[in-house]
Formats: sequence, structure tokens, C-alpha cells
Amino acid sequence: MLSLSSSTRYFLYNHPVDMRCGFYSLAGLVQNGLKLNPLSGDVFVFIGKRANQVRLLQWDGDGYALYSKRLEAGTFERPSDKKLLISTRELSLILQGVKLKSVQLRKRYKQLSTY
Repeated sequence: MLSLSSSTRYFLYNHPVDMRCGFYSLAGLVQNGLKLNPLSGDVFVFIGKRANQVRLLQWDGDGYALYSKRLEAGTFERPSDKKLLISTRELSLILQGVKLKSVQLRKRYKQLSTY
């Protein structure tokens, strides 16, 4: 079961992906395209060419988990700033179909990482 957590890192693959790709093809995109380790436990987000499908790939300790969602109408929005690391909030908004440009977040405290 998929649950979004602020302790998990979410990486967005910024190029359109063929949604026929399976576990190992997506893991290959992570390793070769993003230059990251697909076995890290992080969640990797892929949006299809037509933007009506999204897949999330995660290594859960003993195998890959692949979560998929296809919209019957509408599309998923890709963040416009082409960033690799996205927040739990951004992923949730993408999956819910919220226009990311129209979202205005209020200022909050954010602790800087020390590593």
C-alpha cells in the first residue's frame, strides 16, 4: 500500500516515459538517467508521454514495488522548474490534479540539513 511520508525522498524523472516500461526498465532509467541508486528505498516518479499516467517505483527491501495511476480524463502536471527532488506535498498535489502554478504556500520554518 502506498503512503506518502515526509521522511521519504521523492525524485521526479523529468522526461516523458513510455508507460509500458516495467520494474527493470524504470530502474534502468533511475540508474542511467538520474544517476541514482534504485535500491535506495527512495520513490521515483515517472509521468507518461500523454501525461495521463503516472508510475512510482520503490525498492521496499526485498523487491520492487510499482504503483500506477491512469486518469480517465485530464492529465498530470509536471513541475515547471525541472527539479529532481520533489516534496511529499508536491507529489500529493500532482496526484490530486492540482495546478501547481496556482498553489501559494505560506511561509514556514524549514530546518537546513546538516549532512
